Order: sequence, then C-alpha cells, then structure tokens
Amino acid sequence: MRVVIAEDNVLLQEGLGLLLSTAGFEVAAAVDRVDEFLAAVDQHRPDIALVDIRLPPTFSDEGLRAVRAARQTHPGLPVLVLSQYVERAYAAELLADGRGGVGYLLKDRVSRVDDFLDAMRRVAAGGTAVDPLVIAQLVADRRPSRLDELSPREREVLALMAEGHTNGTIAARLHVTERAVHKHVSNIFTKLDLPPDDSSHRRVTAVLAYLRTSIDARWYRTSPPASTH
Repeated sequence: MRVVIAEDNVLLQEGLGLLLSTAGFEVAAAVDRVDEFLAAVDQHRPDIALVDIRLPPTFSDEGLRAVRAARQTHPGLPVLVLSQYVERAYAAELLADGRGGVGYLLKDRVSRVDDFLDAMRRVAAGGTAVDPLVIAQLVADRRPSRLDELSPREREVLALMAEGHTNGTIAARLHVTERAVHKHVSNIFTKLDLPPDDSSHRRVTAVLAYLRTSIDARWYRTSPPASTH
C-alpha cells in the first residue's frame, strides 16, 4: 500500500516513515511543502495520503488546502489528516464533500501504534477514522435533522462507528452483545433512510451524515478556525 506523507517536523516525518515501512506500507514520498505533496500525489498515485494540517510557509491551513486540491485532481483519494488541535472548521471542510476515505486524528492522542495503523488501513479502504474530541466538536451545535429520530443508544453506537470501530469492538465498549449492536446499526440505517446496498458503504454514509449535520460548508470556508488546546 503506497503512502505519501506531508509533514514539516523532520523527526515526526522520519518516524512516521519508519513506522509505516516497518508495518508493510510503501512510503512513496515524504515531503514538507504543498507543491511537493501535490507533485508526489500526481507522480505516485498513492493509496492514501498522510497530511499535517499546518505546513509551511504560514503553518495555518496549507495542509487542508493541499488535501482539497489533491482530492479534486484525484477524486476519492483517501486522506488521513493529523493535527495538534481540534480545529473544527478544518475538520468540517475535510468532511464537507460527503465522501469516505477520510480521517482526522490528533497527534497527542494517538497512544497505540496498532490503532494508528488500523486507522490508516481503514481510511485507505474508504472508511473513516475520526478522533472522539473532533466528533464532539462537530456535533455539539448541530442543527435538527433525521438523526434526532435515533435513540440515545443508537447515537452512541453511531459515534463509535465514526471513530472507526467494528461491531465487535463497539459491543465490548458498551458491554452488550454483538447481536445487539447489529440491531442498533440496522435501526440506524433504517431511520437515516439509507438504501439496502453494500453494508460497508451504508456504514460510511451513516457516519458522514452524523458528522456533517452541523456543517454549512460555505460558512466554514469563510470563517476562522476554532481551536481547542
């Protein structure tokens, strides 16, 4: 699985490259600037891009703009974004196109290598991997929607789905049976009026509906980010 890394911190860039290479990924390129990243994506057509939001020269949203440009040129390019903070506007922008293959992780909260590698593989396969703090920020002030029809337990299950957990892991976390989780997931699909097609696709669609409820893409593109330290 080919990956392109965009990270300006040399030690972190080298560390990520070594970690991924050891885990069986092919690091096609590791760069620290937007133009180099876009060129690397064009050249290597990676299976996933790993991008820091804040890149030179201003260290504001260069990484996000690079991701937006890359996904326009290469539709469906899976991208896992790394950030030091919960930057709600940036997370909203990343999810605004409604497509899967996206992730948003906080650097200081990645505590297990296996979890990080699992997130990489899940996003590369078209799924999602979003830190719980980011999820909380996105849905804190959401507008009314079909999601209001979900029960508290169903919303809890959907939030864990957004983090990228399988039904088995969700069952263990909630101390219920996997059969109960499957029933909750089926109810979620029904209440969100998702068509009975491929279940993995419906799962991603449900997650994106959950995360995008509070997103007005036009507002976020013109408003400053709200960072939480």
